[in-house]
Formats: sequence, C-alpha cells, structure tokens
Amino acid sequence: MNRLTLTALFALAAPAAIAAPTEYPLTIDNCGHALTFPARPDNVVSVGQATTEILYALGQADRMAGTALWFNAVLPQFEDDNAQVARISDNTPGFEAVVSRRPGFVPTMFEWMIGAQGAVGTRQQFADLGIPAYVMPADCEGKDNLVGADGTRLAPFDIQTLWDSIDQMARVMDAQDAGAALIADLKARETAVVARAAAMDLPDASAAVWFSSADLQLDPYMAGAMGIPAWMLERLGLRNVVTSDEEWPTVGWETIARADPSVIVIARMDRRRFPADDVEEKLRFLKSDPVTRQMTAVREDRIVILDAEAMHASIRVIDGLEALAEGMDGLSE
Repeated sequence: MNRLTLTALFALAAPAAIAAPTEYPLTIDNCGHALTFPARPDNVVSVGQATTEILYALGQADRMAGTALWFNAVLPQFEDDNAQVARISDNTPGFEAVVSRRPGFVPTMFEWMIGAQGAVGTRQQFADLGIPAYVMPADCEGKDNLVGADGTRLAPFDIQTLWDSIDQMARVMDAQDAGAALIADLKARETAVVARAAAMDLPDASAAVWFSSADLQLDPYMAGAMGIPAWMLERLGLRNVVTSDEEWPTVGWETIARADPSVIVIARMDRRRFPADDVEEKLRFLKSDPVTRQMTAVREDRIVILDAEAMHASIRVIDGLEALAEGMDGLSE
C-alpha cells in the first residue's frame, strides 16, 4: 500500500472537526461597535484589498457586489474570482457608489475609510441605511486613527488581530471551516519562516521600510516603530531604524542615512497616487540621490522589494515575511 493511500485512509478514519454553522441573527463587537447581521450577507462590498482577498480565500466571491482600494494586482489564485466582481474604484470609492449596490456587509481594511472621519463614509451613515460596516480589528485595536495621517499605534501590532479579523469575517459569512483552515496555514508558514531567520543569527542587523513619498524630493513615508512592517522586522530579528509610533511617518533621508540600515525594504504597488508609488522610481532615487546612494544597503544592493499589500494586515503579510527572509540571506555572508 503506497503512502498516498495510507494518508487517505487515515483522513477517512479521523475526519477533521466541522464547525457549527453560524446562527443568525449574529452580533459581533467590532472596534467597540456592535454589528448585527440578520442573515448571511449578500451583495458584499469590500473597501480594501486585504478584506477582498480574505473573502476570496473564504470562498465568498459569489456573494460580492464590488471591491475598491487596491495596491497590487490580485493574487493569481483569485484571478477568476476577481474577474466576476465589479471594481468600483482602484482607490477610495464614493459613499453613493458603495450603497447603490445595496450591500448587506461592507468590510474595510482601514478605519480612515469608514470611521469617525471616514473617507468613504462614517459608521453612522452606513448604520442609518441598515448596512453593517466592519473595520478589521488589525487597524483599530491598539491604534488611534485620529492622530497622524495614517493613525498612531498605542501598542505594537499584534498578529492575533489579523487572525481575529479572518475569524470574524468567516463567522459573518458562515464560512468558519475555511477561516480556520486559512489561519492554520498562515500560522504554520509564520512559524517556519521565523525559524529560518533565527538560524541566520544576525544580532545586529537593521532595516528601514519605505512605502512611498508624496514627492521624491520630499521626506519619504517610512514604516513606524509599532506597525505591521515593524512587526515583520521584529519577527525576523531585524531592528527598525525608525522610532516614531505613527503608522507611516515622514522621515528625512539624512536621518535614515545616519542610521545606515543593513537592509532597505521598498514597496512595489500598482497604485499611482504618488510618483514614488512606482518601484522603479524608488530604485532610481536611492541609487542617484547624493545622500541615499552613500548608504551601505544601497551600495551593496541590499534592497528588498515587497508588494505593498504584504505590508498591510492581510493574508499576504506572511508572503512578505518569506520574501524578506529571502532578502536577508546575503547578510550572513
């Protein structure tokens, strides 16, 4: 009897536990707001690539009426799903454009999209129409989104808030088994890549993470000390040279150059809100600017390129860890 047959027999003998279906009406606490779902939602409109790809991973494309706010191309495994869901906007959608699709659920990856000062609308505006508007806990727990352009962390990012986001969205959509499987896979990959980085034994390595710049001649938007990229660096044993608690503070290149990070991480994105959204423009700047070109990481080509979405609380954050670990291989030589 071959190994595959044995595996199949064991699987039949010990089937995985199946979660109980969601009981509606379902009420969940979301960032201090009670949201009630009378039934499994239809016409879901997702404001943010992170929430969209979570829904695709949960097998919910057939219940989606629209998406918005994209940083990168959709993951290859979701191309077919994405082709059947309307793209309302690549960036911030209008309130009317969202509610015109009569959604039963509007999840977002950022509180500045739907919150007290929501760029799309406030929670109350959606509530007045009977639409539950959900913010991923990863962007509201331990964070004040009313301070700074992208909010300020009151506590370091906790990966548990991403697992909670996936779990809650799975319960809302009655897809608990898919949610549990997704979380288990991501956790296993996290464990493996952290062990790989620890084996490199790099006690003094540091990094700076450049997301974008409003203009290449202005101070860049860098990853703060307690956000998601900082969590990634910490998990892999890299010290973030930026110490601000803001999510994406502007920091002068002279300050970064003085810190002389071992690695520079730059975001690649399809969005073109700013000139520096283009990763090739970032690379040209780093290698030509009189300040940046003197940094050790630039001179020795220790520049790691990550998808912007891998720097957000999303299912891609583990992809980012894995890509960053690959980029660290040369540091031990």
